[in-house]
Amino acid sequence: MMKLIVSDQVRNICPEYVGGVVIARVINSPASDALLKEIAEAGEQLQQSYDTNTVKERSGIKATRTVYKKAGKDPSRYRPSCEQLARRILQGKGLYTIDTLVDLGNLISLCCGYTVAVLDMDKIEGDTLTLGIGEENEPYEAIGRGPLNIACMPVFRDAMGGVATPTSDNVRTQVGAETNNVLIIINGYDGNRECVQQAVDHTVRLLQTYAQAEILEQRLF
Repeated sequence: MMKLIVSDQVRNICPEYVGGVVIARVINSPASDALLKEIAEAGEQLQQSYDTNTVKERSGIKATRTVYKKAGKDPSRYRPSCEQLARRILQGKGLYTIDTLVDLGNLISLCCGYTVAVLDMDKIEGDTLTLGIGEENEPYEAIGRGPLNIACMPVFRDAMGGVATPTSDNVRTQVGAETNNVLIIINGYDGNRECVQQAVDHTVRLLQTYAQAEILEQRLF
């Protein structure tokens, strides 16, 4: 079992934080037409409810931006991924399709409004992930962004260092065609346990439908 710990650093600025985790054995593949259709439908629903200005008021996005500000990070310069994805949809740009696991994570984020980390379980060092705050000059190689300044940013760390922030996951633990075991974290900085649980349940359904998943663990923390 993977231990997930929320540090006092984070609890002091966000005592209401609720996380959800799903661990599963999976088969990754190019995203199916059915999954892409679900993503398109989620995008249409988002467009009916928000625009690029109002989406910042969505509960999960607003709460994540607030945590950034409290920690000392500019959420408009280092946008949380949940906001990045939503803005792309609302700007009519659509989302890049990568593979089933990445696209599935994006779909969950669009539906629940939370940041979602999708990690290759076998690339995580040790049996513990701790949510803390990034340090000055802490090394971090973000997927699609290169070196990322994670100082004053929430970050999950394993025994080697950072693996996931709300802005971007780390290339060291990113999923790919070779991924057999996935760990997905849903970050409820707004403290809404019901919504986080719904996102966990949605994640389980999507993994079973599109990644032939055997669910090993699902819980809130």
